[in-house]
Amino acid sequence: MSDAAVPHDKEAGFGDYIALLKPRVMSLVVFTALVGVLVAPGQIHPFIAMTAILFIALGAGASGALNMWWDADIDAVMKRTQRRPVPAGKVLPGEALGFGMALSGISVVMLGLATNLLAAGLLAFTIFFYAVVYSMWLKRSTPQNIVIGGAAGAFPPMIGWAVVTGNVGVEAVLMFMIIFMWTPPHFWALALFMNEDYSKAGVPMLTVTHGKKVTRAHVLVYTILLIPFAVGAAFTSIGGPVFLAVSVVLNGIFLLGAWRIWRRDEVMAAADKYAVEKQVFKFSLLYLFLIFGAFLAEAALKPYGLGGW
Repeated sequence: MSDAAVPHDKEAGFGDYIALLKPRVMSLVVFTALVGVLVAPGQIHPFIAMTAILFIALGAGASGALNMWWDADIDAVMKRTQRRPVPAGKVLPGEALGFGMALSGISVVMLGLATNLLAAGLLAFTIFFYAVVYSMWLKRSTPQNIVIGGAAGAFPPMIGWAVVTGNVGVEAVLMFMIIFMWTPPHFWALALFMNEDYSKAGVPMLTVTHGKKVTRAHVLVYTILLIPFAVGAAFTSIGGPVFLAVSVVLNGIFLLGAWRIWRRDEVMAAADKYAVEKQVFKFSLLYLFLIFGAFLAEAALKPYGLGGW
């Protein structure tokens, strides 16, 4: 992709480079990685823990910058993304590429020096998976892009766990699987009311290739598949009665929303401007924060003999 592909209106400002990092996505990465650090067994100095979170955040930002460099052409077409720094002409594609590569190297090397090679390796693989496997390959080639590509967003709590323990336990895998199974219904709910954007950009989202009826069924199926992992985590060392109660309630609400989406046809959805789909999408964000917040609650209660089983 050449710098000439996108008009360059003016010199990029600090805020434009911050936008390249996808701060909204980064906030989720930071939070879930922090949960992984705080619930993992073992001790770690608070300064090392915060340093690790900083470098994990930089790695997530690097992925975002590389994604914006590669996707500048389709971002310019989609209403939701056309104001991003590269398609808006504020940052040249080459600048975004260089910025992303630099942050990738810094974040991986420094995380390895500050903690351990496993954590650094997982971060490196996460950046590679999001930038290359998802952005460059899956996103434009298969309607299963969100399903497989969702693994990139599921690694942060596993990295956080590895920072403390130097290994990957069952609990880390379960946290990974919660995010991995949550990602498809979360994004497909969005795709149902943003379908025109994906169609114009030529992105083979499930709504474009198989239609909204099939997508609605997939939202329900993946929400059902999510539940065993989200509830099952309650019976591990990072779970407990508080987590179980929160998980049952949240998964019940999520399942009800997915069922409502599945029952609707396009006439019903268009009549209320996809209100249900928008509600489920917004709730899915709250769902993930509360699920991981419940892990934190259990960890906070354990010193008082109240958390866990």
